[in-house]
Amino acid sequence: MDLESVADELYGLPPDEFVEARGRHAAAARRARDRELADRIGALRRPTQSAWTSNMFVRAHPEQVARMLQLGEGLRQAHQELDPGQLRTLSRQKHTVVGELARQARQLAADTGHPIGEAAQLELEATLHAALADPQAAQAWASGRLAKPLSATGFPAIPVTAPLPTAPRATTAAPSAPQRSSAGGGNGATAATAEEQRRAQLTQARQDADAADRRAREREDDLEQAETLVREAQEHAAAVAGELSDAQERARAARSALDEARHRATEAGRRARQARRDARTARSRAERLAADGD
Repeated sequence: MDLESVADELYGLPPDEFVEARGRHAAAARRARDRELADRIGALRRPTQSAWTSNMFVRAHPEQVARMLQLGEGLRQAHQELDPGQLRTLSRQKHTVVGELARQARQLAADTGHPIGEAAQLELEATLHAALADPQAAQAWASGRLAKPLSATGFPAIPVTAPLPTAPRATTAAPSAPQRSSAGGGNGATAATAEEQRRAQLTQARQDADAADRRAREREDDLEQAETLVREAQEHAAAVAGELSDAQERARAARSALDEARHRATEAGRRARQARRDARTARSRAERLAADGD
């Protein structure tokens, strides 16, 4: 047993089976007196719903994984070379591929009895964008052993379900703009700004809620792991108590046998002494009879 094989097995299991299987492998490592391996197995985190869905997709569709990795290499190279035409072509392809793979992964999760919600879907798409943007993220995604969703780094990764405006928002305005703008135009700009702020606040609130959910899942994971350790300790204590009880019973039996042996030895000694006395008496009688006959 080694960490790689155990991790590969654990991250292929449904999330609700992860903790029990992890505890079983950690206990086996401890029984084998490999404390370091047991600790490293115990440190493996249960995957979030989106991470588990990503892992299942990677394992089920290796051909799509190869397609994604190839697309990511092309995108990163185009960004390095600043090739506008190639960037436009690959960016359109990126949105198409991410949307297609995210839908396939979501369907796979539903088919296996573990459907995902909108928040997990967004995390899944963010993971795919990260795999396209960053080679290390791509390697982690392709391993099929994610514990949590990935965050996009490198070139901008825009979620396909909620495209952001490509044009930068102006931060300053000419002093005379208010005089030239009509009242309706000013109200429209204010409304647009308010809508952007509302969207930003909504996005931040969703991110905060997702982070809180992840922390809660981690705490639940820690609790389940602690409960598993308690059960193992209780089973070990029960086994030791049983062994102790058996040992105490054997000790009582041994003491009883010793007492019996001592009793028999005492009785045998008494009989031996009596037999020696009887023998001496018999010899004396025989000697007297012999003397009287003479």
